[in-house]
Amino acid sequence: MDEEFELEMSPLCQELSDGDKKVQIDIYRGNGSDWYLEVVDQYGNSTVWDDQFPTDEAALIEVKSTIQEEGIDTLIGEPS
Repeated sequence: MDEEFELEMSPLCQELSDGDKKVQIDIYRGNGSDWYLEVVDQYGNSTVWDDQFPTDEAALIEVKSTIQEEGIDTLIGEPS
């Protein structure tokens, strides 16, 4: 049976920067599932968390905590 899969983007998606370093935070879910967290750096590299989150706010707190504790550089890869 073919079911249509709709992706719901959180209104909490945002771009964060630290000096000249930028990341796009994408929080999304499909068909009412838990929320996924993905960070795309300025070079198009993507980091996706293995864990899902019960709320989009929990996902945003996780990524901001990661940036605060480890620095934004941990989410930025090499230029392609």
